[in-house]
Amino acid sequence: MMKKKPAATVARTAGPAPGKSAARPIAPTASQRPPHGFSVTQPVLGSDIPMDLVFVLTRDEIYVPVAIRKPKGDGPFPVITMGRGDGRGGYIHVQTQVERLAAMQDRMIERGYVVVYLNYRNEIPHLYEQSGQAANLPDDISGGDNRTLKSAPTLDSDDFIAIINFLKTLPYVDKHAIGAVGVSHSGEMILKAAAQIDLAAGVAIEGASHEFLSVNTGPTAPRKKDEIQYQDIEVVRKNADKASAMKRIRNIQTPILHIGRNKDHLQGIFKLAHEWMLEAGKDSTWVSFEHPDHGFPYIYQQADGSYRPSAVQQQAFDLFMDYFDRHLKRRRGRK
Repeated sequence: MMKKKPAATVARTAGPAPGKSAARPIAPTASQRPPHGFSVTQPVLGSDIPMDLVFVLTRDEIYVPVAIRKPKGDGPFPVITMGRGDGRGGYIHVQTQVERLAAMQDRMIERGYVVVYLNYRNEIPHLYEQSGQAANLPDDISGGDNRTLKSAPTLDSDDFIAIINFLKTLPYVDKHAIGAVGVSHSGEMILKAAAQIDLAAGVAIEGASHEFLSVNTGPTAPRKKDEIQYQDIEVVRKNADKASAMKRIRNIQTPILHIGRNKDHLQGIFKLAHEWMLEAGKDSTWVSFEHPDHGFPYIYQQADGSYRPSAVQQQAFDLFMDYFDRHLKRRRGRK
């Protein structure tokens, strides 16, 4: 018999005290308002572990949705964020993805992790390569303590950083043990963020890091019909701006596991990101699998609602969870 869904509950989270609203509004500084969110607790179909659907304040003061699910207890717990592709669909996308991945996430939570499925604004192609690092500046035109201006357009990777900063304020989160896993563009976003902030570990699954590596995707890029062909790492190398890429890579302090897919049309990009990280002296690990599906380590429920990963999916899942165990749990001597 299906369990009756409990009613959703609502709470505000502000600064380090989730569940309580601030006594009065806090004036912004030249950087930004304190990280905070607005939370709605909802059941997850097929699971006894609910999700907190949280709307997180970003640098330009709009809110992006994330779904937080956690183990029982007070923590502090290590955290794994999850994302896939570009930012579309709003909270409906987040809610749908959590329900599709509930069984996989349940296993991560049972392992002792807070799991956060995130979303962000849709990317503007090539703006990352053209834009300076974002910052909020004092308003020297209108004046006043409550006014700030933007130094650059806010990117989806800025939203990701805002989410990480918010997670660090939660009392049940170990702020020194936050990791991230992402598929495709969301894998690239981990590299972009890691060039600005430190994470405990990152897993880039088929990370489409063409912007991060400044790879040519214009009309002269190799194509079959409308699909860019960067399977060969040497072709990527010839079409990438190494100087720009290495400048970003040198800022990375986060250990990264890159998971490729042998026949993916962007396999050369996935592998070159790893190779150049090694060349820069960074902690980078490479592994690749044979599988027909893009983003195969994300194990979605079957049409009948069952959880039946293939052998390759299970192997990839075990691999990256062991990677997170080594880099996130060892910080506190967890088992």
